[in-house]
Amino acid sequence: MRRVLVIVVLLLVAAPALGERTLREIARIKGENEYKLQGLGLVVGLPGTGDSGKELVMARPLAEVLRRQGNEIPDFGELAKSQSVALVMVTARLPRSGARVGDQLDVTVSAMHSAESLAGGVLLAAPLTSVVRTGEVYAIAGGKILIEDDESPTVGVVRQGADVVADVDTSPALGGGFDLIIDPPYRTWGAAASVATEINQQYLLTTSRLAEPIAVPVDPSTVRVRVPEAERANPAVFVGEVMRTDITSALRQLPAQVICNTRSGIILVTGDVRVDPAVITHKDLTITTTIPPVQPDPLNPQVHDSRWAAVETDAREPDTAKLDDLLRAFDQLDVPPQDQIEILQMLHRAGKLHAKLLIDEA
Repeated sequence: MRRVLVIVVLLLVAAPALGERTLREIARIKGENEYKLQGLGLVVGLPGTGDSGKELVMARPLAEVLRRQGNEIPDFGELAKSQSVALVMVTARLPRSGARVGDQLDVTVSAMHSAESLAGGVLLAAPLTSVVRTGEVYAIAGGKILIEDDESPTVGVVRQGADVVADVDTSPALGGGFDLIIDPPYRTWGAAASVATEINQQYLLTTSRLAEPIAVPVDPSTVRVRVPEAERANPAVFVGEVMRTDITSALRQLPAQVICNTRSGIILVTGDVRVDPAVITHKDLTITTTIPPVQPDPLNPQVHDSRWAAVETDAREPDTAKLDDLLRAFDQLDVPPQDQIEILQMLHRAGKLHAKLLIDEA
């Protein structure tokens, strides 16, 4: 098996400017909400690790599936020895921006009864409805199940496993204005004020039609935005410009935090986050501060591909590096976002990450 030795070296080097972060990444328009979809389903093809066929709660839906396929089941006795099927709860999330027919969503599948493992199983087509808007089917889920955590084999995912079959429009009525709701990890008076300032500065720099603020902080979680009279004929363009506001400088003014969203793979850094030198081994990656890069061990030919990237250190704090630069090095080395998040968790547990780490709390 080929193993890649990735070496991230702490050096004093020139680093490019931090990538731009937009308002859309930390806030939403009031009325734009994620909706949870759920439904019951059957997982088939399990190697004897499914529910017992003696459980009627599983046998009944299995019998119904068989009937729909033209196989009449006179009683449940014929299903009593079956352990290749499991009754599961299927869930998915509609994004804040809504969904259109043909979109695909990731699906989480959870065993509901005595199934020991869903590994190797296939989810049969399962209709998903909204827990808020009951009665209408919004997506159909199905596909091969992937177990992400070996310690929890009764929970799996189907990547892009739900096909949206009904449009969901979350766009709120704008009228003369709208409220921006800041995500929980960023909710402070300072953040709200900084966001309002950035919106006002961007708009005033791109137009001479307005000389007064259009954004005002209301509380730590809310910024009220007024749609200028000249923009009301086509407010969608104006809203798009507002949501593209660069809030990088606003993030720097917040306390040191690292906010990770495992669903989207987005990692946001606020404040001045530092990392100490460390050696981390994760899957086929080795992150170390060794200089020069370690050469492949001739006695271990599996380790034969070495790549490395430099990370800037601060002249005032030569023993630490900026997390932004470490993440940039990960991107340079094509480290997947999910692996980056897991590495950050390792650094945090080891006390090497000088910041509060928040996972899926936005």
